Amino acid sequence: MEAGAILEMRGICKYFPGVRALEKVDFTLREGEIHALMGENGAGKSTLIKVLTGVYPKDAGYVTLSGVPVHIKSPQDAQNIGIATVYQEITLCPNLTVAENMYIGRTRGPFTNWRKINADADHLLDELGIPARAKDQLGNCSIAVQQMVAIARAVDMDCKVLILDEPTSSLDEQEVQKLFKLMRDLKSKGVGIIFVTHFLEQVYEVCDRITVLRDGMLVGEYIIEDLPRVQLVSKMLGKDFDDMAEIKSDSDAEKVDYNGTPVYQAINLTGTTGIKPFNFEIHKGEVNGFTGLLGSGRSESVRAIFGADRVAGGKVMINGKPVTIRKPLDAMKHGISYLPEDRKRDGIVGDLSVRDNIILALQVMKGFFKPFSRAQAEKFADEYIELLNIKTASQDTPIKSLSGGNQQKVILARWLLANPQYLILDEPTRGIDVGTKVEIQKLVLKLASEGKSVTFISSEIDEMIRTCSRLVVLRDGKVVGELKGDDLNQNKIMATIAGGESNDIQ
Repeated sequence: MEAGAILEMRGICKYFPGVRALEKVDFTLREGEIHALMGENGAGKSTLIKVLTGVYPKDAGYVTLSGVPVHIKSPQDAQNIGIATVYQEITLCPNLTVAENMYIGRTRGPFTNWRKINADADHLLDELGIPARAKDQLGNCSIAVQQMVAIARAVDMDCKVLILDEPTSSLDEQEVQKLFKLMRDLKSKGVGIIFVTHFLEQVYEVCDRITVLRDGMLVGEYIIEDLPRVQLVSKMLGKDFDDMAEIKSDSDAEKVDYNGTPVYQAINLTGTTGIKPFNFEIHKGEVNGFTGLLGSGRSESVRAIFGADRVAGGKVMINGKPVTIRKPLDAMKHGISYLPEDRKRDGIVGDLSVRDNIILALQVMKGFFKPFSRAQAEKFADEYIELLNIKTASQDTPIKSLSGGNQQKVILARWLLANPQYLILDEPTRGIDVGTKVEIQKLVLKLASEGKSVTFISSEIDEMIRTCSRLVVLRDGKVVGELKGDDLNQNKIMATIAGGESNDIQ
């Protein structure tokens, strides 16, 4: 056992059908330490936490707590031995009081001494500096206070390991600082804290060590002072600074008239999902992109542009004329199309046929009381199945039966059929084979050469460089840079994502 270690996980493996979620992962948490668990989407962070808390059984490896081997078969087992988790989504009961939430499951029914419980709760709230009272209804408290109450519950149950899973994603800066103070207080009491987050600046503000996972495998464990932010980005993305030659776009980017009237322009556009006000414009025939780590605000920004998330403020111009976009149908009527990041949740309608999925957007714009004839629908479907080489048994095949790549092509067909002047593609190549990726990239460049404007988002930096002529860089919900020309290279992009620490690039 490592000196000072309160939790050790060694050789942890977890497999799902056809998927290696974790492969021989090691993780060590020390007493009185705040330890960041970092990695991009699909890296294995959530799976490791679920193995630790008994949600998933491990397929190999072992776990020790204070040097004693433990076998955690359920979340209740984890809680009983002192491992507590506070999730991003509050799992307490808003209709109950703060004290009732803190002691739920530990009362004695009609024999409960509520006067003592309320007094104990108030004492603990005061000790932890939580701005709430025992008799307050939890639903009337802010999200930050609700999370602190969940932490107080864990502390009162003598937790040795506290897991905070994206606890700051819905908090403002003042609330984050209150949470950090509580975390530091718990650290001083010897509690080991696992902090799962995508906010780089917060990691460097409050954490002692960082463990990085990628593709279900351990990249490494680092003392915070020994890992500059730009190197952390490199390890999360799996790119060394000199392992990829600069790839110039094959598009006719030099033919874009950047002095002309933008096809779309946003001025101080603000969403309700945590993104800061941003300015953005795109010109005819241009392919540009939003880049940044997962949670940087890439998807939230384009969802605000399309009206998929409510817009809180700002001004929008289409071809130089002010317009109002409050919902996706408004955007569609102004010639904007959007392929969402999560195709299964927001893209496909699984039980509908390939044909019905292809004509869906155009039918919405036309109105459901004016349906296309069967002959028209079949003509549209045939045209785009051939154009995009969609592999399907027939037009009538349910889209859920297709491969991920072919589902993606069907959604692309849907938006191309709507004939947009501005097309937003959020992770259009995620989870699909290399051949289909290349097809989609070529299609994007072809659309641009035909005069359409495209915003392209990808987690793969080389793909962004190959496809885009200009990149907007986001970090923690804020635009922190714009790169084009000679600056459109891997080193510059990663340094900007990390916070401009170009001097840290080796």
